[in-house]
Amino acid sequence: MTELDPYQIIAHYYCPGTTAHRILVEHSECVARLALALADRYSDAKIDRELLYQAAMLHDIGIIYTDATSISCYGREPYIRHGYLGANLLRRDWGLETHARVCERHTGSGVSEEERIALRLPLPAGRSYLPETLEEKLVCYADCFYSKTHLDRRKSYEEVRTKMEAFWQKREPRLVTGAIARLEAMHQMFGDPA
Repeated sequence: MTELDPYQIIAHYYCPGTTAHRILVEHSECVARLALALADRYSDAKIDRELLYQAAMLHDIGIIYTDATSISCYGREPYIRHGYLGANLLRRDWGLETHARVCERHTGSGVSEEERIALRLPLPAGRSYLPETLEEKLVCYADCFYSKTHLDRRKSYEEVRTKMEAFWQKREPRLVTGAIARLEAMHQMFGDPA
């Protein structure tokens, strides 16, 4: 892999010193640290640590396009599209296909096609929004433990699971099982970060 500086890519879209830049960088650093720590404990396969770090730093780059004023993002797109939008940006501007897939597949425990349709999510059909590679799963899982609105706090696994279950119970109870099963599979694979 060529030398790639995620901070330079972030600064290309987010003006350093702004609240959005600070939030994105701090959140991404937390996710990257946790993903790398979890990778250290997972010894059954080769993990591309450079890709893991870079992708963790860039996984939320698409938030700039979303209407998420609580994190100083004043775009027009629904927040759920930030992974897809970030993926498009990384493909178009940087040719980073592998990193782009991490962007697309990191939301929640991933989003199945059935979930996309049932919730009428404004995401294009014909793409996978489920993490497949170890690096995708590590970023997806690590991201669950950090919020962009409470940067100084890591959630417990119990909090993550409870919040995810409540999200699906409120919106589409029949889909709780799939989302929780994916989260639990990652928990079994990578362990409790506590």
